[in-house]
Amino acid sequence: MKSLDAVGEAAKAMRGNTLVTKQTGRAGAVVHKVFVEQGVQIAKEFYLAILLDRSVGQVLVMASKEGGTSIEETAEHNPEAILKEWADPLTGLGAWQARNLAFGLGLTGKAIGNFVKLAQGLFRAYNGADCAMLEINPLILTADEQVLPLDAKVTFDDNALFRHPEYEGYYDPAEEDPQEREAAKNELSYVKLDGNIGCLVNGAGLAMATMDIIKFYGEEPANFLDVGGGATKERVTAAFKIITADPAVKGILVNIFGGIMKCDVIAEGVLAAVRETGLSVPLVVRLEGTNVDLGKKIIAESGLKVIPADSMSDAAEKIVAAVRGV
Repeated sequence: MKSLDAVGEAAKAMRGNTLVTKQTGRAGAVVHKVFVEQGVQIAKEFYLAILLDRSVGQVLVMASKEGGTSIEETAEHNPEAILKEWADPLTGLGAWQARNLAFGLGLTGKAIGNFVKLAQGLFRAYNGADCAMLEINPLILTADEQVLPLDAKVTFDDNALFRHPEYEGYYDPAEEDPQEREAAKNELSYVKLDGNIGCLVNGAGLAMATMDIIKFYGEEPANFLDVGGGATKERVTAAFKIITADPAVKGILVNIFGGIMKCDVIAEGVLAAVRETGLSVPLVVRLEGTNVDLGKKIIAESGLKVIPADSMSDAAEKIVAAVRGV
């Protein structure tokens, strides 16, 4: 586009539309803002990303000739096209490692030095900004052998935000899912998914296992929700409100192992939430751990329509059957 008027018209046409990608899910995300980049003559497009490889405790730098496309598709259909170098966070990305990536991308001449300089700078930015991921797609090569990041996606490590008060200025509530925003206010770990069975669990590992077993029995989880080890009645009630706010939810599975958090407290919280929200979808509750007998007794004597379960498989079978009306 060769005029500001043309850029303005294009941006205006984009705003308000729904963008659907692998990251947004099927529901997509509404475009509120448009980032305008200076026009450049692109000779080639590449992919470059920096992220933590927990399996080896080092930072992984990935690059691919297939820039401008989904890296997930490249990894699935052409994994050998992804180049990898691992670097120690303390010693950084060596120039020789960056050159290996440059050679693998087919760069020559001045472009090699330009790529090395950029890659090492991005690595320092990744560490200094406490990033969880830094992705450049596309990274481009111009006709005069400049190597430029044309688009970027940066994810910061939430646990390091206390070191970066300046990041608060970047926060835009409009870009966050309303339910996830509400969950954060109540100290809940929540991620919306595309399924129809809501999950309320304590502990990330148990939450992942709960989602897996729902899929094993033929349905899809509607969310990941970890109420944490020290949940209160109020937090459980808030969790129920968040789950039931999703119109896709046709049933809820509560799967709690009482350690720090006692089963009777959870039972009271579940019942309070059912009464307050006027729950209209099937609810299966599986309790195990501290004060489990008391927790089960509280639920059994409540007079509310709560389906008890004795194991994870029993709970998953019951909620799937209830959702399907079997």
